[in-house]
Amino acid sequence: MASFLGAWRPFESLALAACLWAILDGGGRPSAAAKDIPPKHDPMTNSPMTDRPTTDRPTTDRPMTEAAYRADVEGWRAARDARLRAPDGWLSLVGLVWLKPGVNRFGSARDADVRLPDSVAAHAGAFVVHGRAIALVVEPGAALTLGGRPAKAGPFRTDAAPGPDVLQSGTVTWQVIERGERLGVRIRDRASLAQRAFRGTRWFAVDPAYRVVARFVPRAGAAEMVVPDASGGHQTLKSPGTLELTLLGKPQRLDPVLDGDDDDDQLIVFRDLTSGRETYGGGRFVRARRQADGTFVVDFNRAYAPPCAFTPYATCPLPPAQNRLPIAVRAGEKSADETSHDGSGPATGDTPEGQNPHR
Repeated sequence: MASFLGAWRPFESLALAACLWAILDGGGRPSAAAKDIPPKHDPMTNSPMTDRPTTDRPTTDRPMTEAAYRADVEGWRAARDARLRAPDGWLSLVGLVWLKPGVNRFGSARDADVRLPDSVAAHAGAFVVHGRAIALVVEPGAALTLGGRPAKAGPFRTDAAPGPDVLQSGTVTWQVIERGERLGVRIRDRASLAQRAFRGTRWFAVDPAYRVVARFVPRAGAAEMVVPDASGGHQTLKSPGTLELTLLGKPQRLDPVLDGDDDDDQLIVFRDLTSGRETYGGGRFVRARRQADGTFVVDFNRAYAPPCAFTPYATCPLPPAQNRLPIAVRAGEKSADETSHDGSGPATGDTPEGQNPHR
């Protein structure tokens, strides 16, 4: 049988095209409301992603001596580095391409709509987009796997689905992500240059004064917060209320968001006067954890840079206006190096979001 897509030509068989649209119309699922903070679990391994590592919580909730507390934070920081270096960590991202309606051909060929690393077949297949539904087309001989088995044509699940589909060829994997109204292909390579060049993260010295207790002021129902993201789009996040705290002797208010099902563990996306100077310019993330008495603990010693600090192929939410602190929070993760970019976009030399370095 001839190649399904021919030599990258439009469909020439009306019957074949009609069959594919039938797959989309019959097998396509209604799009779930996608979480636009990157998913907490990697779809390949079901392991937590680097933006929310397993060790983002203290190893114990029991009172600790100051020495034990410092050691606990240092252990958390070391574990974060390990997650960044992992085969499925954020340093493995090598591309992000937004899809258009209709046929989106993928492979290592120069004329592919979604250009993959050279180790992948030149003409590997295509994603066909019909509304919010996606169908996968696989070229004969492309040697692709999906879920550990040979990939076959059919409906394709995005990262908004409980069990998203991920294609693999050698060290390269790619999947479709939903961010707001957009659909994109995120590409990873376990042998990426970024992983090999990574020298580790830099941190401010641990200071117990930056571990503070916050009072939670709930809203009547979780309000939606629309924020810009690093890819130039916007994300709609749910914010259950406001945290009131005192930091460096000054009262502050921060609005956390829900990035999972546990409203006792919330995410704060914030910016402060160190942003773009000593820390990543696009802001940082820090967790807020509910205590037995209803208050929340926010430990800025565990504030960390979002995935966009390490790759131009992430879609991190940027801090809302109300989370821009008028103080310098010299705690948590610093910029990658002393001459790091200001965080308003990709570092000099990076490929902008939505483009593909393999072209």
